[in-house]
Amino acid sequence: MDVMSLPEEEARSLGARSILADSRNKDNWTRVNKKIKFRESFRPFAPAVLLDKASEWFDLDRESPYMLLVCQVKNLIEKEMETPTGVARRLTSELPSITHVDGSARVQTVTRAQHAEFHDLLQEFDARTGCPVLINTSFNVRGEPIVCTPEDAYLCFMRTDMDVLVLGNQILDKRDQPELVEDFDWRERYALD
Repeated sequence: MDVMSLPEEEARSLGARSILADSRNKDNWTRVNKKIKFRESFRPFAPAVLLDKASEWFDLDRESPYMLLVCQVKNLIEKEMETPTGVARRLTSELPSITHVDGSARVQTVTRAQHAEFHDLLQEFDARTGCPVLINTSFNVRGEPIVCTPEDAYLCFMRTDMDVLVLGNQILDKRDQPELVEDFDWRERYALD
């Protein structure tokens, strides 16, 4: 098994201050990149997976709680895709939203001891779908810092194409929120990376 480790400063949180999405839906890769994060569509997302099911989905034989290990996704499929310069081949899987073009993923394993609520969410998603894997990306848009306050979270939620915001034990549906009216373009506050 080839596993690549990333520097410690790349560590991410366990589902806290995160944008979560279904990794099985191929459209989520583009949707989260373009309409939520406002970044280039080629950028991959990292998966969060239950530790006890990780080896069923990834070529990984150890814990990776901080999203520091890169490994291959299992059951890869080679697909052809149209590009501006012609046809290109890429690897994908049953989890297209977290499978990078080379078939890799930067995996975060989750245990109940590390984060009980996030573990239970993944477990319930698995019970309903047969898949214990979700996209887990930082709760911010390109160029902005990660959200730090409930106000930051609400503003990011309202300015993007997110459907639902969970703040503690509160669940906010975008359809139930009043329109956000601002007298400035929030995208000009931070320089893009």
